[in-house]
Amino acid sequence: MMDQSTQKFTVPTEDKESMRRILRTVYEALTEKGYNPINQIVGYLLTEDPTYITNYNGARSLICKIDRDELMQVLIRDYLFAED
Repeated sequence: MMDQSTQKFTVPTEDKESMRRILRTVYEALTEKGYNPINQIVGYLLTEDPTYITNYNGARSLICKIDRDELMQVLIRDYLFAED
């Protein structure tokens, strides 16, 4: 019989800060190479295809260090509870 209870998931604070630093580095690398960084990062998040991210300044290998599910959780939570 499967456990029917809902599992809780929490991202540690240090992981969130690390994700922020990596995303900023990736964003800057994409911008420097002339890409639309938001579109490229969204493409990566939707497909998990690292070719959406440039190799420039090691951006591709950096973004692959982030757990996509954890990143999406942080992004959604921060979006929902951001102060306007």
